[in-house]
Formats: sequence, structure tokens, C-alpha cells
Amino acid sequence: MTYFSQRTCWPEAEPDRSAECPFDLTETNPTRVGLVEPERIAALIQGVVAYDPSSFGAPSARLAVSDYYRRRGHALDAERVVLSASTSEAYSWLFKLLADPGDVLMVPEPSYPLFDCLAKLEGVRLAPYALRKEDHFRLDVTELFRRVADEPAVRGIIVVAPNNPTGTVLHEEDAALLEQGARERGLPLIVDEVFADYLDVPAAMRSRLRSSFASSNTALTFVMSGLSKVACCPGAKLAWTIVNGPAPWRTVALERLSVVADTFLSVGSAVQAALPQLLAQSDAVHVELNARLAVNRASLNRACEQTQGAVRVLPSHGGWSAILELPRIVTEAEWQARFSAEGVKVSSGALFDIPGGRSLVLSLIVEPTLFREAMQRMVAAILPLLT
Repeated sequence: MTYFSQRTCWPEAEPDRSAECPFDLTETNPTRVGLVEPERIAALIQGVVAYDPSSFGAPSARLAVSDYYRRRGHALDAERVVLSASTSEAYSWLFKLLADPGDVLMVPEPSYPLFDCLAKLEGVRLAPYALRKEDHFRLDVTELFRRVADEPAVRGIIVVAPNNPTGTVLHEEDAALLEQGARERGLPLIVDEVFADYLDVPAAMRSRLRSSFASSNTALTFVMSGLSKVACCPGAKLAWTIVNGPAPWRTVALERLSVVADTFLSVGSAVQAALPQLLAQSDAVHVELNARLAVNRASLNRACEQTQGAVRVLPSHGGWSAILELPRIVTEAEWQARFSAEGVKVSSGALFDIPGGRSLVLSLIVEPTLFREAMQRMVAAILPLLT
């Protein structure tokens, strides 16, 4: 006999030794790396006591999201915007909307391990589709739909762009094939674009990449993002989902999603009232953070050059992370231990299902002076093993 459900039966977590590593390159919380002024955010999110609930969120807040996309070249009807407290909650709502217990959702591999927890809590299963490492983590659309054919209970396809941690987005021709194939098979797309404001690609290449699905209507498509990354305000607790696609299915999706959203009414009134200002200020946040990401990428590249090609940074289109590929002199776990001995904490590629057993993932949002020192400590740990 047990008191607890199988969906909360987790493997034991590794002990957190971050206090032992002053150079924590696993840190992805923008409020802990000097990017956010908590007092400024707190001043915006206060003083609202009126409660006028709406299943999809306050009209003014939804309009602010629509304006945010309009400034980025996407004409978006605010009636298609659904507010939630987080993208994690948005995933749970969409899993409820689209899948029955035991149904399958396709998820990219490598990707963020949070999907496993979300799927288990909703009683659905995940089936991975590969982003090909040998082709810079590019999506093979033909192989994806071959995997779909092998899974009779597939109810949707999850896309993360830029992907976490690979930082890759879909090539335009791949995105078009994905949309057409999804429509033909009656499969919705769930597109996570939380890192979309942090692309790092030459201007000449941007037209060949799908920077956003916010205007896509070929297939039933749910595009999500939120303040956690857009405004570097994870504590503000507000995200959104845009519902796109052919009119009949879009209408039904919004009708059914309204019942789910109305059941929870999870977004606070104060943050909805502050949303127009938070999004208006987000452009300045992007400038600051993109500058930091560029500085840290440069430090990372210089550090790799010191290894004479033994360590390389895998190509990326953006995002907040970088993947290092190291020689197989020792295992990923041993590399982690060696860097930890130098005071540097990094993530194993295995955590994200990166194949090959020789990858480490680093956060690029940490303070540049700290990041540069961490790189030198890592190089100092690597070079003796190369001789």
C-alpha cells in the first residue's frame, strides 16, 4: 500500500554542491546574475487590489502581448492570447487540452529535462525525435514523421526555438515542411519561443531561419513565451500562449482552453496591470543581455583557442547556453569533477540527452568577469591532460 501516486515517484536528486563552486556556470536565473533591479520590478507590481477575473487574462494585458509581437513584425489578434502564470503551467494546460492519459507528445532530443516532469504529472508519454548533432542539431522532418508513424497515440509535436540547450532554431524550409506535415496528419504544434529575443545569427542568415511561429496559421499552433526570459522577471509569474491555425480548429481550441484557464485563474491582477510597462521596458533588457551574451561567447571562444582545437563550442543560433565538446580523455562526470575542483560548476550533456558522452553545458548569462575567470580555471584543468 502507498499513499502517493506513481506520477510523483521521482529518482533521487543529486546533492546540490553549488555552494562549493564560486563559479556557477549552471546559473540561469537572471535575478541572481545582476541583470534585474528588483526594486524597479517591485514598484510596478504593487497596489492592485481590484479583482475582475477573465479566463484568458485582462484585455489590457493581452493587448500588451499583441503589441509586443506587432513591434516584431507579427500582426496578432489579442483575442488569441491566453495568459498563464508560467510556460510550465501553459504546457500543463495544453497537455490537458490535447491529450488523454497515455497519449504521446513528440519532444526534441536533446532538450530541457523539465518535459519529463510535466508529462509525468499530466499522465502523458513523451517520444523523442532527434535533432541531428552531426548536422548542427538540425531537424530532420522526414525522420520526425517516421517516428510519428511508429507512435499510434501521438497528439502533438513540441518545438523549442531557440532550443535549450542547443540554441538552434528551425530552417525556414524545415519549418514549412513541419507545418504542412502536421496539418496533413491533424497534429497540433506546441512552439516554445521563450529565448526568441536572444538570437545570435548574421543578418544574411536570418531570412533562412524561422525566427518565430507567431504568424503561422498552416497548422493548429500554440506559441508560448513569458516574462521569465522576455523581461528577465521570473518572479513576476506571467506567461502567454498564442493560438494560431485554421479557423475551425483554432475556434474550438480557444473554447476548450477557456474552460481550462477559467478553472485555474492563476495570473495575479497586479502583474497583469504592470505587463504593458514590463514589455515596453523589455527592449532595453534585451540590449543589455545580448551584449553580455556576446562578451561571454567571446571569452568562451578565446578559452577554446588555448586548447589548440581539443575543445570546441558547438554551433548555435542563440539562447542562453553554450555546449562544449571535450576530448574523450575522461568521462563527462570526470570533467565535471575536475572543473569542480577548480571551483567551477557546469552541467553534463547527459542531463539534456546530448549524445556522445563528451559534452558540457554552460550558462552564458553569468556576470562576464566571473565567466572569464571560470574559463581560465577550466583551461587550467584541461591543458595538463592534453600533453
